[in-house]
Formats: sequence, C-alpha cells, structure tokens
Amino acid sequence: MKKMVCLALAVMMAFTLAACGSSNESNKQNNAAGTGASSGETRTLKFAALETAYGKAIWEEVAAAFEKQVPNVKVDMTIEKNIEDVIGPSMKSGEFPDVIHLAVGQPKGLTETFVKDNNMTELTDVLSMTIPGEEGKVGEKIIPGFVDTTITNPYNDGKTYLMPMFYSPTGLFYNAGLFEQKGWDVPATWDEMWTLGDQAKAEGIALFAYPTTGYFDSFFYALLNEVGGPEFFTKAMNYTEGIWQSGEAGQAFDIISKLAAYTEKTVPANGNKDNFTKNQQLILDNKALFMPNGTWVVNEMGNAPRAEGFQWGFTALPAVTDGGDRYSYTFFEQIWVPAKAENADLAKQFIAYLYSDEAAQIFAKSGAVQPISGMSDKLDGDNKLFYSIYDQGAKAAMGAFVSTAPVEGVNISDTVFGSIDSLVTGAKTRQDWVEAITKASDALRSAQ
Repeated sequence: MKKMVCLALAVMMAFTLAACGSSNESNKQNNAAGTGASSGETRTLKFAALETAYGKAIWEEVAAAFEKQVPNVKVDMTIEKNIEDVIGPSMKSGEFPDVIHLAVGQPKGLTETFVKDNNMTELTDVLSMTIPGEEGKVGEKIIPGFVDTTITNPYNDGKTYLMPMFYSPTGLFYNAGLFEQKGWDVPATWDEMWTLGDQAKAEGIALFAYPTTGYFDSFFYALLNEVGGPEFFTKAMNYTEGIWQSGEAGQAFDIISKLAAYTEKTVPANGNKDNFTKNQQLILDNKALFMPNGTWVVNEMGNAPRAEGFQWGFTALPAVTDGGDRYSYTFFEQIWVPAKAENADLAKQFIAYLYSDEAAQIFAKSGAVQPISGMSDKLDGDNKLFYSIYDQGAKAAMGAFVSTAPVEGVNISDTVFGSIDSLVTGAKTRQDWVEAITKASDALRSAQ
C-alpha cells in the first residue's frame, strides 16, 4: 500500500480541480492531470481491483461517472476474484496498472510485497487535492484517523502511500433475539462474558465461535488497544523488544486462551475457505453466542436458515475492567498506485474523485461505505446499527503489523492468528503460542 509524486503538480491540481463548473474549467482540470483535454487526446487509465461481494457493477458505474466528470479519459478496468494472478504476469513484464484496489491481508500478499519493496507512489498530496466536481479537498472529507495508520503510512514517516476505501466496523455479532428471549444482557466486561459463558454452557450453547482464525486479526488488534491503549498497540505493531512479555500482552494472551476453552469444539474443523459459513451458521442456529466478524456477514448469510426470532446484534469487545475502554477494530480496504504506473497523475485524480458525494452514493447502493464524514447518517437498517457503533461509546482501532523486509520462514499473521485453532484443540499451549510470537517478532524487528 503506497508512494507518490511532485509538489508543483499537486498544487496545480488543487488549484485547477477547485474550479469545476464550466467546460473551460474542466479542461484546466484535465490539463493539470496531464489528460490532454485541450488537444482532444484521450488518455487511458488502467484500473485493477479485486472483485468482492460488492461486485463489478459499482466500479463500472463509478468509472463512467468519472469519465463524464473528466473529459477525454477512458477507464480500462480489470476486476477479477483472482486479480493477483491476472495482473501478476503483465507486471513481471513491466506493464503495471495505474491504480490498484487491493487491500493488505490477501493470501498472496501482493500489496505487502509492493510495500516491502518500496514500489508504491506516495499519495500524501492527494489529501490536499480538490475533489473533481466539488469544492472541498479529499483530506477534509475523510474521517479523522483513517490516514494516520500503520497501513496507510507504512514507513512511519508521516507520508501516505495507501488511501483508505470501503470500511467495515468489526466486533462481536450475536442473535439479539435470543438475548431478548433469555433475558440476557450483552456483557460489558470480560468478567461478565465468562459468567454468561457458564450460563450458556448449562443450556448447551457455546459462548464463542469464529469463521476462520484469520478473523482474529481485528479481534486481537482491538484487544491490544483495550489492554494497553493506542501507544502500546503501536509498539506491538512495530515489534518493540520485550513487548510480548509485558503485563498488557499477558492480559491479552490470557483472555484469548480462556476464550479458546469456551469455543464450540467443531469450529477448527470448519475454519477454512470451504466451510467457514458452517461456523457462522452456529450463531444463526443458537449453537454459539458470539463470533468476531465484519458487516459483510449479513450478506454472506442472507439466505441461510435461522432460528425463530433471529435478529442481528453487534457489539464492541467487552472492556478489560469495569468502565474501561471498549474497542471495535475497523477493517478498511485500500487503493494505491504502483511506482511504475504510467499515469500516476491521472491515477491521483481518479482516487480523489472516489471521495466525491457522487461516487460515494454509487458505492453505498451496494453496501460499500467509505470513511467519509457523515456517511453513517445516510444509512438505515442493519448498516445503521453497525456503523453507529462508534456513536455508542466504542473507540475505533486501526492499523496492523508493519511491513518489513521479507524474512524467510516468518509470517507474523500465521504465527499470531493461525495458531488459534491449535489453542482450541489443545495442540498448542499458551506458552507455545507466546514463544512463537516472540520469536517471529524478534526476527521482523531486525528486518525493519
């Protein structure tokens, strides 16, 4: 996720993009971006994206709207479920997309590879660009904090290389109908969580389930913020020496280890890409109370059978202490520009347009919500519940383990999150887990 270009050009863009209204002003916009509008020459912007549950149609509609907003531009789109495989061969031969919408955390780690190799264009100047078709600047519309993370600013130098796109609050999903039926309160602390777990167990219901161990990234990041606060979280994400032997880390390890004992025992067997919905179904069937997930789960399970009276509920993680902070990790996708993109200036203009009201409304029709101030006020139904979690007192956690130079045999995500199955089955102990995390963290710290 990340790198970018020239101050003089950025200033020209900010000036010319602010003037959009007449055809003459539109030409100024395009000239500033190098679109060749004055000569009538059409420039092609090559755009590649991972096809997700939001589908291709929203991108096609947004691209068409951008082409109308900025004349003499054609967006050539490649949107595939296996986008890394599709664009990989051409990039090896030196042909790169101008813009790539692909978040970190994908199985093949293409985005992480670009970060580690310093092969991204810096995008800091996009924040000061005027949004095509509007008067405001990009940075003025983005919700505070979304461009101050270890993901968007991977080199810890105050510069942005990946721009935040669709975001989804994550937390614990449950059947609110069951809680109402049983007269149970949603736990506000982990002590209350364990008490509820014992009550549920007496009725043959597990306290916890998870789709796959990969869903522990958002859970773990939120928990680290709860036990130690943002500063502690940042140190952990930067592999600070001794961090995993601290009292705060010990609290997090204790909670997850105890939660493993309250987890439905069939979960590890189904915790894979083929059967993960079986684990999610446990919540709908009242066989487990809580699962970590994101807002996309509603669509994923839209046609699944469910217990009578089922109603989605959503909560932040319980606090470590009574009255303590509760966190909900925000997963967000990213869009970026390869360092070798032929049209980096035009790519920046396209990215700036994605934060326009026009584009945001198109995305929202498919449930894709951007980190734009005021967007939650325009939502309804389940999405209103999910995206208002931060209005209910929860704090937002963002960021992830920082990228480093590759270290053979070390994958911090696999080590931290992938081991949860083994904790549940008993194949690994808490001590085994902590030792493995410490070893991987030490190796990556020296590779920064």
